[in-house]
This record gives sequence, C-alpha cells and structure tokens, in this order.
Amino acid sequence: MNSIDDKQLPDTEEFSEQPVNVSRRKFLLSSAGLTAGAFVLGVGLPAGNARAAADKTRGTKVPAFLEILPDNRVRLQSSFVEGGQGIFTAMAQIVGEELDADPSTFLVEAAPAGADYVVMSNGMRITGGSMSVRMSYTTMRRLGALARKMLLEAGAVALNVPVKELTTEPGKVVHSKTGRSVAYGKLASAALDMPVPDPDSVTLRDKKDFRWIGKGMDRLDVYDKSTGKAEYSIDVKVDGMLHAAVQHAPRLGMTVKRIRNLEQVQNMSGVHSVHELEGAVAVVAERWWHAKRAVEGVLVDWAEATSEPENPAMRHMPADYSTDGHAELLTSKTTAKGAEAEANGDARSVLDAAEDVLHATYHTQHVHHAQLEPPSALAKFNDDGSLDIWMPNQAQDGFTGLIAKQTGLPKEKINLHSPLLGGFFGRHFTYTAGSPYPQAIELAQKTGRPIKLIWSREEEFLRDTMRPMAAVKLRATLDANGLPKALEAVSATEGPNDALYGHQEGKADNGAVEGLSGKSYKIENMRIAQEYVKNPAMQGYWRSVGHSMNDFVYECFLDEVADKGGIDPYQLRLQLLSDNERLTNLLNAVVDLSGGWKRGPFTAEDGSRRARGIAMASPFGSETASVAEVSIENGEVRVHNIWQAMDPGSIVNPAIIEAQINSSVSLGLSEVLMEETVYKNGEPTARNYDMYPILRPDQMPDVKVKIIESGAKMGGVGEPGLPSVPPAVVNAVSQLIGKRIRSMPLSRHNLSA
Repeated sequence: MNSIDDKQLPDTEEFSEQPVNVSRRKFLLSSAGLTAGAFVLGVGLPAGNARAAADKTRGTKVPAFLEILPDNRVRLQSSFVEGGQGIFTAMAQIVGEELDADPSTFLVEAAPAGADYVVMSNGMRITGGSMSVRMSYTTMRRLGALARKMLLEAGAVALNVPVKELTTEPGKVVHSKTGRSVAYGKLASAALDMPVPDPDSVTLRDKKDFRWIGKGMDRLDVYDKSTGKAEYSIDVKVDGMLHAAVQHAPRLGMTVKRIRNLEQVQNMSGVHSVHELEGAVAVVAERWWHAKRAVEGVLVDWAEATSEPENPAMRHMPADYSTDGHAELLTSKTTAKGAEAEANGDARSVLDAAEDVLHATYHTQHVHHAQLEPPSALAKFNDDGSLDIWMPNQAQDGFTGLIAKQTGLPKEKINLHSPLLGGFFGRHFTYTAGSPYPQAIELAQKTGRPIKLIWSREEEFLRDTMRPMAAVKLRATLDANGLPKALEAVSATEGPNDALYGHQEGKADNGAVEGLSGKSYKIENMRIAQEYVKNPAMQGYWRSVGHSMNDFVYECFLDEVADKGGIDPYQLRLQLLSDNERLTNLLNAVVDLSGGWKRGPFTAEDGSRRARGIAMASPFGSETASVAEVSIENGEVRVHNIWQAMDPGSIVNPAIIEAQINSSVSLGLSEVLMEETVYKNGEPTARNYDMYPILRPDQMPDVKVKIIESGAKMGGVGEPGLPSVPPAVVNAVSQLIGKRIRSMPLSRHNLSA
C-alpha cells in the first residue's frame, strides 16, 4: 500500500458539471456485466487536476454502477476489493444512506478494471493505505443521492404527480398526500431513461438524519464466509482447466540450467506436461495435488545470475546474504547525516553542543505477510482473443496494465476478476516476481488450456516480499525540566517506495520514515532523516507500512527520554501534547479505558508480576493510543490486556472499526512477540508456519476499544490500530524486567529480570 502524505491530499472532491446520460446503458451494462433492464447509474466522480487536464474523457466521468433488481435488491459495483476489512459493507452503508435503501439489501461485487472506477479523491485506484472509505466518502454518498433523485423523477411519472410532492422511504418512492408508493425495483426500467442530474443539484443528508452511516450493522460477507459459499481465487473453476504447481529457484536471479529427471516426471501419474519458466519449473496436471507432488520431485540444476536485472524493482539474491549480516551493515550506516524528511529548529547543532546526550540504536526486522490464502491465478484465453484472469489483487488497473504488457493484448481484451481476498496486508500489489499470474498466463499460452496455478506455502514464503529492515539511531538532549530540547532520528533502511519505484537521491522515502516523522509532540528542535541502504531482498508494503516499525522505535525511545528526565511516560506525553486538545483527549481516554494509569511493576490479583506500557501513533489520518499490560511466564511475554482508543475523525460503521482494531492488535502482537523473516545463505530459513510462528488464539489478550468521533477530517481504520501496539508492549516489558529492549521480536531476547 503506497504511503501517502495526508497533507498533500485535497480536502474537497471535485465533480464534473457535465451530466452522464444513461442512454449509454447498453455499453455500460456490457462492460460491467450487469443485467439488462436494471437501473444503472453513471455519475461524474472526482479525479486529479493533472489527470483531467491530460485526458478529459478519462477521470472526469468515472461511472460507479448501481443495479436495482425487480425484487428491490441493490447491486453495487465496488471500486475496492473485499479482504476481510469490511469495505463492501461500508460502501453499502454510504451509498444506501443517500439512496434511501437498506444496506442489508445490497449485493456488492468488486468492479472490473478501468478508469471509470477511479473514485478516490487522490486519483488512485487501489485497495490499501486505509484510503478506501475516507477518500471516496463524499463521492459515493453523492452517487446514492443522484440515484435517489433519478428514482424520484421516475416516480413522478409513474404516479403522475409533481416530483416536489414526493419523498422516499427505504426502498420506495412515496407520495404522502395520497398514501401511494412505488418500490424502487418497479421504477428501474423507467429510471434507465432518466438523465443523470448535475451532481451539484443534489444536497447530501445532514448527519443528524443518518439512518445507517455511523451505526453498527452486520457484515454483508459474513454469511457466505460462514457457510462456505464465499469464493476466493483459490476456489475458482472453469471448464477444461488444468492445474499447475511450481518449484522456484532457491534464490532470485537464478535460472534453470537442466532438469535431471525430466522424463521421469513427465511419466508420473496425472502429469500433463513440464515447463521451464523464468527462475522456476512448472508441472501441469489434471489435479493440483498431482502437479504439486510431481514438481516437488523435479531435480533441477540451477544456474547463477550472470548480470544485474534491468528492472530496478527486481533483485538478484546473493548467496551470502543474511539478515544478521544486513542488520550489522545498517547499524554501520546510522552515523550518516541522511536525507532529511522532517525538521524544525536546529536539532543537530543543539545535540552536537550538548554535554549530556541520550543515544540509542533500534532495530526492526523483516516480516512475511503470511496471509491465510496463498497466491493463485487462473488464466483462460477465449476464442475471441480475450483473456479472463482471476487472481487476488489490490490494484485492478495496475495488474491489467502489466498483463497487457506481457500478453500484447489491448486492455479492453483483458477481463480481470477480483474475488474475495483471504487476507492481504499489502501482499497483493504489483510486485515483480511476487505474483503467480505471469506464470499462469504463460502456461495457458503453452498448453492451450485454462491454467489454475497455486503457489504452495513453501513457494509463497520463498517469493513473498518483505517489510523492510531498519536500524535507527536516535539522539536526544533534555532541558532543565527534563523535557526533550532536541531529538534526532536517522533511519538506515530502504523504504518500500525506494525498492519498488527507484530511489531518489537526496530524498527520504516517506514509507521508510513515517512514524518517526509526522509526530505531534512539541519538541523545539527535531530532525528525522533516512540514510538509504539498498537491500538484496524484495521489499514490499506491510500493514501500516512504515508506521508498523517506526512508531515502535519512536515511542520506545520517548519512554527512554521520560526515564532520563525523571518524568512518568504518560505525563511526559501529556506535557508534550499540552497544545493539542484532540490528542490530549485521546491519551486520557485510553488511560481511563484501562482503569487509570499504573506503570508498575505491580502484583495482579492472580499473583503475577505485571507492568504496563503506553504508546501513540498517527497513521493514515487517524489517531490512536494503546496501553498494554504484560507479565513474563517461563521466559516468554504474556500480554494480558490491550486497551486502545482510536479517533478516526468521523465513522461509518463502529462495529467494523472495533473488528479492525482487534485484527490490528493481533498482527501488531504477532510482529512484536515472534514474527521475523530470517535469511541465511541467501534463502529464508522458514518455508512454512512451523518455522515462522504467528500469534496463536490462546496468546490473544483481552482487547477493549474506545472509538472517539472528534469530527476531524475522516481518517482510515484498516491499519491505524496496529502501530501503537508493539511499543506499548515493549515499554511494558522493559519496565517489568528493568532493562531497555530496542529490537523486535521479543522472542530473540533474554527476558529474565
């Protein structure tokens, strides 16, 4: 998920003044795969000024489609993909609010690729960065309002009354004077011929009149998931398809030199064919299990890479790479000045002149995405020359462009289907060598049959992109009152944007420093910088991106500053936020939620010795604060309680927010307690969950959530709950054992007091 500077985003969304006429319905219906005779709405939606200026036909009239069925159910084509975060339900609530249609009647599907579906105010179309709701909120509300106005116009004709005498109740147009009404579904055909009104002609509902926005409601996807009806990419089937499995080279950049037992594998039960791919061998069979067993038996002589890759986003893994060795390299680079990301005052001069300076170096680790559903792709070439492809993805347009480049097909001939995601956390972006779809397409071309390719967990762990590693050197000096007078943090790392799009010399990658930068604490002299250090491992986005590692660093160091100055960590934060009412309220709210602040160590009712830690984070436009309560049992950390307060500004569905916070807490605990991707000799030491432990259900603490709707600009909710959890836990553990911990995961540390 791209790391976006919220300050660069527009506060308002722009709409085209030119209405879209639904007489184009035949084209719209066929392109969206909708039902003839249904009510379909196309509405002008926002786009960036540069995009609009470059091509007025693209980005200024981006249709979002509504289909109202005769039985009054509403089908919504969502620009975003559902992966457990609740976006389908949120979209139904937002559109349903202004349409005056019960969100529970919505059937939501992921829309196909195409510029028509760009609905976010920043001009992007991805599912990530906690952007989906906050950057399409006004647009999607207006979509519902325009649809409602068209239905009123159709209702006026049907009831033979002036439109000004009509109103709506959920799912129907009502004429109050006569008590007559007509269901939306019965107006669908007539509404098809109504021109879409000027977007400026509709007024959105006042918040006090909301029926569904701001209310908890059941998720639309839960029933199908609970009954086994939900379909993921891994479940999709088409007639005549073959299955494929792959064995990748042990290190990126290596190629197939020779298959030593080719004939033997070709003759194995169920095997259709064996193929050499770039950096891999594939076996195609009638059943996936046959393909998997056969490809695991392939004996390959691999050839080393002889040159550097042409694609800057591609890496060739050296045979001597180790994460321990790279951590040492990063540490050695922290003495550099680095490219400045944020600064005020003159921190370096103040620190260089100070007699007493607090120094610390923190380390963060590689982690896998480790989502439950392994990557897969099903590619099917059709008689008309088109390609249908099903794959888990977070960027329909991006993948369509790459597929067009690979196949030579025009984008109009590529039908990208986006089923439900079995978890994602940033895994399903357009990573070079990190997705199976190019292999599936190539195998479909070679065999002339539809190919369904699934990567085994072992192959997924071998080719997954990593969250970047970092070493961060911090310095601080205090004033006479024990408050920080100057603070500097220099992170030696390669950010995900650096890795995927190329490093810009002299510029810091926001994805590398966010969580160090963007803090609201009032410190007179402050400097945040990045020293770029290229990593041989493939880098990618991980849930909450830079915040997932940097808030740990900053918030733990802030506790060190508090101890140095003889100030309680909670009180220090209050003092540094004394001019910030929103964050002061948030901090006090989480402390109140926890029953009052007590750092410890203290003895709990069960006799265990415990301590608490506190931390804050400001990710993706939202504000969070967490308190963690921990003990040590048999040398391992046990987290008993997490209390978290979140202020996302305004909310759509509090039940989804609470669920997302619980989800974020579990992943934050997993990374701080045990998750770490370790490389030795250029290869990951873990190829499955047996060697890569993740948080178990019995390790999940009791989580209590406080949602604060401050009325500030809407922020995200899918990721912000994570970053404050690791530092809260580590601050508690450090207090409990009496020594400062400066790296994750805690499983690497001797935790005896």
